[in-house]
Amino acid sequence: MSGTRGKTLARLHRVRTIQLHLAHADEARARDHAASEAQLHARIAELAAAVAPIAASAVGVSLGAAAHYRDKLHQSALTAAARMRNAEDFRARAAEATRTARRDQSAIEKLIVRADAATIRAEMRALEETPPGAPASAGKRHDPC
Repeated sequence: MSGTRGKTLARLHRVRTIQLHLAHADEARARDHAASEAQLHARIAELAAAVAPIAASAVGVSLGAAAHYRDKLHQSALTAAARMRNAEDFRARAAEATRTARRDQSAIEKLIVRADAATIRAEMRALEETPPGAPASAGKRHDPC
């Protein structure tokens, strides 16, 4: 790989590698965020279960307070479920972006390999086309010993 094409491919490879690393970082952040939202959702479900009415403590004030907190927890649970779905969607999009970045980078790597192979083939053809007695360089030529 030589010349302008080689420099262009090397620059593209650097850019695609950076994009891949950024996509990996976004995916890791999205995974962490999705896990955090799932933990929050589970914690709210535990709290809602803990505030459920108990038959032994059927006092009107405590039932009213429990109902109020259950309603608030139910609203929080709905919000947390929506946030968890959004986090999972974002995680899925980030994973797809990572796969796309990896495909792009591997395509550039294949182009680099092809360019290297083409350069090698051209050099081999040039060697095959040189006459057998032609000097290898323009320097002094010594007779074979």
